[in-house]
Amino acid sequence: MKVAPFDLRNPPMRPSPDTRYSYQDPVSTGMRGRCPRCGEGDLFKGLKVKERCTACGLDYSFSDEGDGPTAFIILGIGAIVLGAALYVELNFEPALWVHILIWVPLTLLLCLPAIRIVKGILICQQYVTNAAEGRLSNESDRPSGNSQ
Repeated sequence: MKVAPFDLRNPPMRPSPDTRYSYQDPVSTGMRGRCPRCGEGDLFKGLKVKERCTACGLDYSFSDEGDGPTAFIILGIGAIVLGAALYVELNFEPALWVHILIWVPLTLLLCLPAIRIVKGILICQQYVTNAAEGRLSNESDRPSGNSQ
């Protein structure tokens, strides 16, 4: 199904508050880079999150993935690449320039697509679980500066 691009001058009909969307699996929706509400519109423009869904108009300002995807990618792919580099070094003892020629491009080729996938999954998880920044309910609940 082809979705028309979202135009601010002529926005699509907004869903009524009673509109029900079918459940979108956060993992598969995030991996495909689709809207967590409707599963149709794009979530990304390159590696950046769009402002809103082109299909249903969902505002993506709720998303606050921060450094989470980057940390997961660095730890996961970094461990794999480091293990492979150590294996190659201990078994074949290549020159330093061979390591640079192999591992730098491989790391980039593995990390760049993975960042978009993990970021999409985390954003969709935030939407499904209605996750938000922690807030205190009122001023009296805030801890005082003196904790004695």
